[in-house]
Amino acid sequence: MSLTEQEKQRIEHSIERVAEVAGDPTRHVYARLFAQSPEMEALFVLDTDGNARGHMLSEALDCIFDFLGPRAYAPVLIQSELTNHNNLGVPPRVFATFFNVTMETFRELLGAEWTAETDAAWATLLGELDAVVAEQAKKYGMEVV
Repeated sequence: MSLTEQEKQRIEHSIERVAEVAGDPTRHVYARLFAQSPEMEALFVLDTDGNARGHMLSEALDCIFDFLGPRAYAPVLIQSELTNHNNLGVPPRVFATFFNVTMETFRELLGAEWTAETDAAWATLLGELDAVVAEQAKKYGMEVV
């Protein structure tokens, strides 16, 4: 099922509201990621100022915005980053959870502002992103379990 224009607008609005409400959400997103996958925190030992994490979240959000629009590069970016992360020791299954971790964090940060409609829009987006991640992983001999 493809995202409707209204769903795309809801997702874009939720991302904008997170920035307005919480500023830079990077520390929140990675706190959730490390709580869910504690083994990943050790990979950031040299990221003492959080810049690498901020850059990665920015790339993920750029990917989402492209996915909501022309889809000019999101699938290629996902394939490239899936391979890069696999080479760094990030299993494809963990890579595949990052978009969901981001959504869960945004939902928590927005609290009562997060509506059932916003949740449904994100669920559709995440389903489509998961399909691209699985397709790219399979194409390059990786498994997302």
